[in-house]
Amino acid sequence: MSKVVKRGFVPSDDVEFSEEAVKTLCTAGNDLKYLINRGYHLKGASVFVGNHFMLSERQRLALARGISSDNSIKFRKEKEITTGFENKIIHIDGFNTIITLEVAFSDSLLLKCMDGTIRDLAALRGTYRLIDKTDDAIESIGKQLENNKIDKAVFYLDAPVSNSGRLKVRILDILSRYNFDVEVEVINNVDSVLSELDYVVTSDAIILDKCISWINLTEKIIKEEKGDYGYIDLSLNQSAY
Repeated sequence: MSKVVKRGFVPSDDVEFSEEAVKTLCTAGNDLKYLINRGYHLKGASVFVGNHFMLSERQRLALARGISSDNSIKFRKEKEITTGFENKIIHIDGFNTIITLEVAFSDSLLLKCMDGTIRDLAALRGTYRLIDKTDDAIESIGKQLENNKIDKAVFYLDAPVSNSGRLKVRILDILSRYNFDVEVEVINNVDSVLSELDYVVTSDAIILDKCISWINLTEKIIKEEKGDYGYIDLSLNQSAY
């Protein structure tokens, strides 16, 4: 892992997410929010809006991940837990959390989304390999959880994703030095398992809508480790429709 890798970096981002391009993206985001607030499905509405504004595939992905309906924002915020983690068991969406932090430590593009989560555009599509930022990502999780005096962290990794076994070993090795118990589950149905739990760490919208409660841990870590990160900020794109 000696090679320096910028997780989530795409050279075209300098153009597709330039200041002018982001203005267009925000306008498109307002239109998309208008539609989904009125019951249109996100997938179909994002295709319609993307075609209208002639957005690239990566810009369309940013819209789909960053924009939420008012009802979804309210529902997710009501289930968010910001304090009181002491002696709790924390359930972590492993790839979702670690990959986003790898992107952050790579200074690549991240979205600050309407529901308050931080999401990436890495789109690994079932393939994953450990990089030079992986240890930093795991260490940052460890420090944050230890500071909050949790009792145990359970990581859930998708078994079909390549190198899930290697990542499990790395998590256990690094976090063995911290003052809380650690377990790593490599399973086929991560989303369905996390959807039934509380104190869940994820930015996955499907899980957020179904889980009992969740923690915006990634946002906390990036703020602490990276300070004022240069997000593509869609969180303020909330005109009153």
